[in-house]
Amino acid sequence: MNTFGLWIGIATLFVIGLGFVWVIRGERYFGYLWWPCVMGLGAACVLGSLFLSNNWASALLGAAGASLIWGSTELKEQAVRGELGWYPFREKKINPPFAEVIKKWKAPSL
Repeated sequence: MNTFGLWIGIATLFVIGLGFVWVIRGERYFGYLWWPCVMGLGAACVLGSLFLSNNWASALLGAAGASLIWGSTELKEQAVRGELGWYPFREKKINPPFAEVIKKWKAPSL
């Protein structure tokens, strides 16, 4: 009996669950303007998973990268939820480099 798929499924579920937590906390402290950096990191993780020979590491890195890409699209929506009072809101956030340029870009959404 091969249980690899079962364990990868459970691990992926855990990675996705952590994605919800980091989106909420990340937006609270950093703000949604970090979405290009998060999306780039996610894409790098997905591409990096292609070059790993270990199945576990490749699958988990790919799942983490996909979760980061999804989270980058959720940051703007989480900012709206925070402003509505659904989640704790923090006025003073850490701006990314080139924040004024990023503000002109349309934030992605799924």
